[in-house]
Amino acid sequence: MDAAVLHRRTTWHDECVPPDLVDRLLALGHTDVVRGPAVAEDGDWFCARAWARLLVERGDLDEALEVLHPYVGTGWWPAAEEAARLLDAGGRGEDAIALVRPFARDGERFAQRDLALLPARHGRGEEAYELLVPHVTDWLIAEALVDVGVGLGRGDEVAELLEARLAPGNVCVRCGDQECGTRSTEPFDAANLLASVREKQGRTDEAIAVLHSYDRVVVNNRDALADLLVRHDRLDELRAYVAGGSPWEAARRLAEVLEERGDVAGAVDAYRMHGDEDRCHTSILLSELLARHGRGAEAIEVMRALDSAEDWIVDPLCELFAAEGRAEEGLAHLDALKARRGREEWEIHRLRAPLMAACGRLDEAIADAESHPEGGGPYAPESLARLLAEAGRPEDAVALLDTDRLEHAGVLGPLLVELGRIEEAVSLLRTPRPCLLSPGPEGRWG
Repeated sequence: MDAAVLHRRTTWHDECVPPDLVDRLLALGHTDVVRGPAVAEDGDWFCARAWARLLVERGDLDEALEVLHPYVGTGWWPAAEEAARLLDAGGRGEDAIALVRPFARDGERFAQRDLALLPARHGRGEEAYELLVPHVTDWLIAEALVDVGVGLGRGDEVAELLEARLAPGNVCVRCGDQECGTRSTEPFDAANLLASVREKQGRTDEAIAVLHSYDRVVVNNRDALADLLVRHDRLDELRAYVAGGSPWEAARRLAEVLEERGDVAGAVDAYRMHGDEDRCHTSILLSELLARHGRGAEAIEVMRALDSAEDWIVDPLCELFAAEGRAEEGLAHLDALKARRGREEWEIHRLRAPLMAACGRLDEAIADAESHPEGGGPYAPESLARLLAEAGRPEDAVALLDTDRLEHAGVLGPLLVELGRIEEAVSLLRTPRPCLLSPGPEGRWG
């Protein structure tokens, strides 16, 4: 077992049983099938993690740790992180800290964060605080510092540290220029974290002022100011923010909360008031909202108005056509795009098959896809196999896929499981294949 191999397999879901399929196998009662790869010499991490968690649920923490031991022994942090989590949840916090400490000492950022949070959860907040403070420039650890510091009543100290990072005289971490220090700081979300400190202290107006004063950073598609205003039910301020040219994420947050409260008309207006800023994003979100509330015809017109040939826009439009029973219109829309552009790349052509299937022309759809110049490529059979499976023809779907192609395994494995060919599915997914990618110059892959 090797840490680099474990990292590659879990990152790419390569030569392993993917986590969603592991859960499916357990739900079907195939615990022995999961246990086998979990404890094999050339182990399968997702099986091992699921098996260890199942053992803990059965009250056998020690056996669970034995399962994880070979993985932890490779020096691979995710395995140690899981083992530490199980130890801490099982009342063995000191053992968890001892397990994490060498990883933190070696510079693993998540371990450095966890090494501080573990003592904090056991009443040793001051110790945690001292461990976190030196790493305030690391956004991951700074988030933990905010929670620990405010919990200890040292929020003002944390705020001072973050304000220092936002000071105009700082050198920009991107360009090295002192003049733009507030635009590129370390941590990158320092303003959001400073606002979080003030909010946790009950100083909401100050938190809002912070987010208005600095260049805000959208993190994980969430706008900090919009979320803050929603938490404090200040929707009029959020409406003004959205109308004033906020990021599209703010319009989405306003629409979300209005929809949750049953104000669908208000949610629709939230997207429409956003104007032309990020129009594609808000149009897709608006169409999804309309479709959820039985207004599919309006949703189609919203997407049509974008007049785009980008596949990430045409794709949801075609799904709407199919859902509304208007698949023929969807095909006509694709015909019009093709006529206008003089060509039809595979990314657009592949959308024809689901529409043709919705018209009851599944076999014709398969033949049409295979006739495309890229229809014999590695990815075309995957989408066609999914269509066949959805049409209740899993055997035909399996026949369409190639067991020797790595890119087909992700579709083929679950199909074999549903057909009851469990061992065959697991063997296929875990079969080593030649690595087609290799590290190039400066560590890049290609």
